[in-house]
Amino acid sequence: MKRTLSALCRNEPGVLAMMAMECGKYDANILSLAAGETENPEVSRIVLCVDGDDGAIDEIGRYLASLDAVIQLDDLSRKDFVDRELVMIKVATDPARTGQLMQIFEVFRANVVGMGQETVTVELSGDQERVDGLIKMLIPYGIKSMCRSGMIALKRGDE
Repeated sequence: MKRTLSALCRNEPGVLAMMAMECGKYDANILSLAAGETENPEVSRIVLCVDGDDGAIDEIGRYLASLDAVIQLDDLSRKDFVDRELVMIKVATDPARTGQLMQIFEVFRANVVGMGQETVTVELSGDQERVDGLIKMLIPYGIKSMCRSGMIALKRGDE
């Protein structure tokens, strides 16, 4: 089952590596990983989207919560949360299809960030379903290159 874990951690070397190794021990696949500083530069938020057995992911969560560097761990899969992901896609184009591509970009509210003679590069920020939808629409045009940031997430509301 797919689960999303969010950890507030002290900025210390090796924390991210320990988290990834623990997922491997329990045969859980990391689908997405995003890490960055919070409003406090001494603290980072690490968001892991993990696929695996529920019991194994529970064990991973217990281990991560026990680490000295982890300040707080939340299983967002069991809460209401807001998530976003950034994707940049370089897609093949020619003058005959440029109009069609621009319509797709407009529907998804994607921004063109670069153009070449034979490709156009677009960026999109949104939830995973929206990102997946744009990718699905662009596959027939020929995706030349793509980079996804990984999911970032926060609990909804005042918590």
